[in-house]
Parts: sequence; structure tokens; C-alpha cells
Amino acid sequence: MAEDLNQQEPTAEEKAKFENDVLKAAEEAMKMEAEANKADAAQADANATDSECHPEQSASDVEGSSAEQPAEPAADASTSSATETAALKAALADANDRNLRLMAEFDNYRRRTAKEQLELIETANGKLLEKLSEVQDNFERAFASENKAQDLEAFEKGMQMIYNQFAKILTDAGLEQIDPTGAEFDPNMHEALMQQPSETVPEGHVVTVFQKGYKLKNKILKTAKVIVSSGK
Repeated sequence: MAEDLNQQEPTAEEKAKFENDVLKAAEEAMKMEAEANKADAAQADANATDSECHPEQSASDVEGSSAEQPAEPAADASTSSATETAALKAALADANDRNLRLMAEFDNYRRRTAKEQLELIETANGKLLEKLSEVQDNFERAFASENKAQDLEAFEKGMQMIYNQFAKILTDAGLEQIDPTGAEFDPNMHEALMQQPSETVPEGHVVTVFQKGYKLKNKILKTAKVIVSSGK
């Protein structure tokens, strides 16, 4: 199951490309909207300028002006500007639609990826718990009345075998034990319980490990509890 999920999980390059497409669509939509607003503003300024330059005239003046200067060019320019504005608005609507679809696809992708990661974690936990259950079975067999050994040495040997099995499972899972005896005190990995003088251990180094720590790869899961040397 883990192999199938790994095959479905997109690569970092695919994720980056998808996010870049979303940003590009958003930028394109904003650019289209700015151009449409600019065209509307230009049209409004042109209409205002035309009104200022041509105040109301008498009927005879209007007739004379109409006879001398035909209105077709102005009408053509207005029609062209309106057509350009309509085209920009249509392009803006199309960009917005594509942007919304990309956002919806990205949301679905994010949900699917989260679900796949959860399934991977559950699968890994299931395999680890399956191995740990074998350790529990061995403990139960060792403590069963019919298997109780009269020889303490044999019983101790059996417990050591179960412990070794348990330790191997944890090591295979990536768990590493921290035993800093004699090492320099590191507050990131160690927890100092107290200080005590020492003839052999330098000041600021670990004299005794009261409780070992654990880490998973490079992540500290549990700091080691230690006693630190205060020197001679």
C-alpha cells in the first residue's frame, strides 16, 4: 500500500509548477482587470473632454456644424473603444474563470496529498505495531505458568533475548539511544539534574546518566537526564 501511495504522490517539481500556474493565472487576471479599468477611465475622460470642447449650441449652429463636419469618425472611434473595452472585459472574465478553476484544483490536490500522507503514516505505524506485538507475545509466553523456569539463569537469558528483539525493532524504525556519559554537556540534548565534584571528569562534562535520551534520525524525542561535573 505504501508503494502505491508513493507512486501517486506528486514530486516537488510538480508541486512547484502547479503553484506557479495558480500565481500566474492570478497575476493575469489582475492585469486584465487593470487594463479594463484603464480603458473605462480613458473612455470617460474622452467623453468629458468632448463635452467641454463642444458646449450647447443653437439649433442653427448645430445644423451648420453638422453640415460642415460629419459625425461618423467620432462615432467610429466610440464604437472601437467600446469594442476594445468589451474584449478586455471578456478576457478578464475568462482569466478569472481559469483562476477559480485552478484554485479549486489546488484545494483538491492539497486535500488528496494530506489524505495520502495520513495513510502513509498509518501504514508505517501499523507495521511497527505488528512487530511490537510479537515482543508482547514473547513476554506473555515467558510469564505463562507452564513456561516458568525453575532456573533463574535460564529465565534471565530468555528476558535478554526478548529485550534484544525489542531493541532491534526500535533501531530498525530509526530510534537512536543517547548515552552521553563522559561527553560535554549539551543543553539541546541533555537535561542537567544536578552538579557534583569529580576527580576524573572535567568540569561541564557528564558524570552520570540518570536516564538515557532518544532521537529519531536528527530529531530529539527525549533529552537525556544527567549529572554534570563541577570539576575537582
